[in-house]
Amino acid sequence: MTLQLRYKGSTNVPVEVEGITPCSLRDKTLAEIEQCTIFHGNDKVPLAEFFDVSGTASNEEMQWLGDLSGVHWIGAKMLRGKISIHGNGGRHIGSELQGGEIDVEGNAGDWVGAEMHGGTIHVRGNAGHLIGAAYRGSARGMTGGRILIDGNVGNEIGHTMRRGLLAVGGNAGDLAAFNMLAGTILVFGESGIRHGAGMRRGTLGFFGNNSPPLLPSFQHACRYQPEFVPLLFAQLKGHDFVVPEHLFTTEFDLYHGDLIEGGRGEILTVAA
Repeated sequence: MTLQLRYKGSTNVPVEVEGITPCSLRDKTLAEIEQCTIFHGNDKVPLAEFFDVSGTASNEEMQWLGDLSGVHWIGAKMLRGKISIHGNGGRHIGSELQGGEIDVEGNAGDWVGAEMHGGTIHVRGNAGHLIGAAYRGSARGMTGGRILIDGNVGNEIGHTMRRGLLAVGGNAGDLAAFNMLAGTILVFGESGIRHGAGMRRGTLGFFGNNSPPLLPSFQHACRYQPEFVPLLFAQLKGHDFVVPEHLFTTEFDLYHGDLIEGGRGEILTVAA
C-alpha cells in the first residue's frame, strides 16, 4: 500500500515538510516516519503531530491528503519516486526537484518547481507566482524538467529560467520569462504585460485568443508554421495536458528579442 500522509492540523502557522520525500523515507518504518522532523513555524515537531501516517514507503510512492494549502515545501529536493497531492498544496511544491513526478489534484501556491533540475510537476488547478523561477539573488531558475499547470498562474513565471518546459493551460499574469536565459514557456490563455523583459534566449509562446502587447525591444520577423510546434503540442497531450486542436495547424507570428540583450530569444503569437 502506498504511503499516505493525511493532514489533521488546524493552524494558521505554516507547516513546512522539506525533506519528507519518497526516496528519503523508503527504508523507514511507520514509527520512524512518524518521528521525522518537520517545522511548525520556527518549532521543530514530529510529523505525526500534524499527519496521520499509514501504508508503506517501500515503493517510493506517497500520497498527501487534505487541505494542504498551509503546508509548504512538499516534494522539495526530491530525487525520484512519485507524489500525489489530493487537495490544495502550499508554496514551494517541487522546489529544486531533481527527478520523479508530482501530481497536484487541486491548486498550488507560489514558487512551484522553483530552481528545479528534472522530473515532472503537474498541477490540475491554479498556481501562484514565480513558477519555475529563481529565488531572489540566484543566478538561474528552472534548469530542466517539465511543469504543467492546467489552470491560471500569477506573475514572473520562468523568472531567470535556464532550461526545461513550462506550460500553462489558463491565464498568466505579468512579466513571464523575465530575465529568461533559455527554455520554453507556453501560455494557452490570456496574459498580462512586459513579457520577455531581459530575455536572452529561449522560446515564449502565447496561444490565447488575444495576443499580449509586446515590449518595443521585440521585433517582428515573419509569419509561419514552425515544424517543432505540433511535436511539442503532441508531447503535452501525451502528458494529459489539454491543447486545442486548431493550434496544430495555426500560423504564428515570430518576434525576436529582447534586442537589448542581443535578440536571440523568440516569442510566438497566434497570427491575427
